[in-house]
Amino acid sequence: MRVQNTGIMGPLLLLLGLLVSAGSLIVVAQEAASETTAKAIGAAIAVGVAGLGAGFSIGVAGSAVASAIVERREAAGVLLLIVILGEGIAIYGLLVALLIVILL
Repeated sequence: MRVQNTGIMGPLLLLLGLLVSAGSLIVVAQEAASETTAKAIGAAIAVGVAGLGAGFSIGVAGSAVASAIVERREAAGVLLLIVILGEGIAIYGLLVALLIVILL
């Protein structure tokens, strides 16, 4: 039986996404303007879903990369790029949230 290690970065990004979305929803509950409320909910959803996706991606890819590096040490640089691309998902969510809040 093979045990899959998901690492620590995936769950941390997941937790960060959930905290940011929960914090944004608390701020939304205190706001009275409907336009500001819609912006904050959209930004919270963008960051929360992107954080969930990045956490899942890093968890799965990180464990696969760790086991692949053990087998082929010379491919470590290329394999770590896969994990870095997974982290980009969270950054895209943050950029979308900023665009929602600033431009709309």
